[in-house]
Amino acid sequence: MIRLHCAPATVAVVALFALAWAAPPATAQSAIASFSQARPGAAPPTGWAPLVFPRIANHTRYALVDDDGTTVVAAAADASASGWTFRLDVPAARARVLRWRWKGERLPAEADTRTRRGDDAVARVYVTFRRPDAQRAWTERLADEAARALYGEAPPHASLMYVWDTRAPVGTRIVNPYTDRVRNIVVESGPARLGRWLDYERDLVADYRAAFGEDAPTIVGVAIMTDADNTAGRASARYGDIALSPR
Repeated sequence: MIRLHCAPATVAVVALFALAWAAPPATAQSAIASFSQARPGAAPPTGWAPLVFPRIANHTRYALVDDDGTTVVAAAADASASGWTFRLDVPAARARVLRWRWKGERLPAEADTRTRRGDDAVARVYVTFRRPDAQRAWTERLADEAARALYGEAPPHASLMYVWDTRAPVGTRIVNPYTDRVRNIVVESGPARLGRWLDYERDLVADYRAAFGEDAPTIVGVAIMTDADNTAGRASARYGDIALSPR
């Protein structure tokens, strides 16, 4: 289990800034372990690790469950925050297409990921990236070295967060209210499509360039997260398989 020491208000943004991992990174672009191949009630598939926050008393509940014959992840948040993460190590050019499916069930009513106070969401999929040393300022490299000395690994340098927001319209792209290392991309909004399985496909290379103005570097992780800690509300969703492919 990964534990992050951070202020409660920053939970939703640092979900992917995990500084220690339970298993070596996967290197094949399609190597994200499938939920559908697991048994309902089992532990997370190999490579997936729970991420919890010591200063957050309540953790979102995640469980592998049967959904009409397919194993998926059920997530339920009650004034809580935590996630599941999966480590990778693959150049973005070799794994540029991200596909996933989810089903929103209950929106955190007061949420709005454009604001700090409202930074909760029924469903999020994160993708994190790490740039080579030559592309980073000396101050960034120094900070990474300090983090590596403390935790054994530096955090990702950038993240794309695909989010189902309660209020922000689909297509909204913003700098995350907590850190300029994360870009929020709203792919679903509001209650209209709750209760339905929805499929998504994104070009990570194109989204990264639009967000950060440069070529996408190495992908180092993906994560899912349902949270309702900032608004002290409730949220629930289900997540299906997540996959990366060259095209």
